[in-house]
Amino acid sequence: MTMKKNDTKYSVTEPLPVTEHMLQDFRTYLERRQMSENTITAYVRGASQFLQMYSTVSHDNMKLYKCYLLEHYKPQTVNLRIRSMNCFIESLHMENSRMPMVHIQQKSFLENVISQADYEYLKRCLLRDGDRLYYFIIRIMATTGMRISELVLLQVHDVRRGYMDLYSKGNKARRIYIPILVRKDCLIWLNHIERKDGFVFLNQAGSPVTPGAVRKRLKRFTLLYGLDPSVLHPHAFRHLFAKNFIEICGDISMLSDILGHESIETTRIYLHRSPSEQKRLVNQIVNW
Repeated sequence: MTMKKNDTKYSVTEPLPVTEHMLQDFRTYLERRQMSENTITAYVRGASQFLQMYSTVSHDNMKLYKCYLLEHYKPQTVNLRIRSMNCFIESLHMENSRMPMVHIQQKSFLENVISQADYEYLKRCLLRDGDRLYYFIIRIMATTGMRISELVLLQVHDVRRGYMDLYSKGNKARRIYIPILVRKDCLIWLNHIERKDGFVFLNQAGSPVTPGAVRKRLKRFTLLYGLDPSVLHPHAFRHLFAKNFIEICGDISMLSDILGHESIETTRIYLHRSPSEQKRLVNQIVNW
C-alpha cells in the first residue's frame, strides 16, 4: 500500500478525494503523535465513518457530517467524533475546516451512583457465591477510585507494596493507594490461588480481564441479584469512592489528585447533592 508523505499539503478550499490509503495514513499520523491505542482506535473509527459516507474531504461535507452526528448520537459521542475529525483534517493540513465542539450543559450533581447499601449487598452476594474475582474487582474500584482501564492493569506487586503508579502524557505520575484492609484481604486471596506475580485479575483463559468483560459481568449481576442496571457500571464505584472520600475527609484538592482529574473543577461535582439526596436530607433535618 502506497503511503502519502506527511508533509504534503492541500488547499483548504479544494475538496480532497477520498483514497484507499487515507485511513492508514491517519493511523500512522496518530501513532507518530504517540497517542494511546484507545484514542487511536476511537479516532480511526470516527474517520472511517466519515470516509464511508462521503467521496471527498471538504468543509461542506464536514458540516453535513456534524448534522448527521447530531441527529443520531448523544452529545458526548458527537464531540468524540468531532475531535477525531478535527485531528483527521489536521493530518491533511486542512485546519481551516475544523468543526466547533457541541456545548454540553454540565450537571451540578451526580446521577446513577451505586448506594453504599447496594454496594455492601453486592459484596455479600459475591462472597456467598464464591466469586472472589469480581468481589475484589468491585471492592478495589470502590476503595481506590480506579478507572476500569486502570484496574485491569493492576499487578500483584502493586498490591504487595500498597500502591500503583500510573504515567500519563508528558510522563506525569499519579499514585493510587490501596487501603491496608483491602490489600490484606486481596493478598490472602492471591496466595490462595497461588498468584505470585503478573496481573491480578485474569479470566478463565489466563489473560487479563478487559473493561468490556467487566461491564458485561456487571450487567449479569443486575439480573442475578436484582440490582438497578443504571447504577451498576464500572464508573459507579469510582463515584462511590469519591462521594465517600469527600464526605469523610473533605479535601477536594487531594481527591482531585487521587482521581487524576486535570482540573479541580471536575471534582467539584462531588460536593453537590442530587435531588433525591436533597429531598432525603430536608426530610431528616426539617422538624419545625
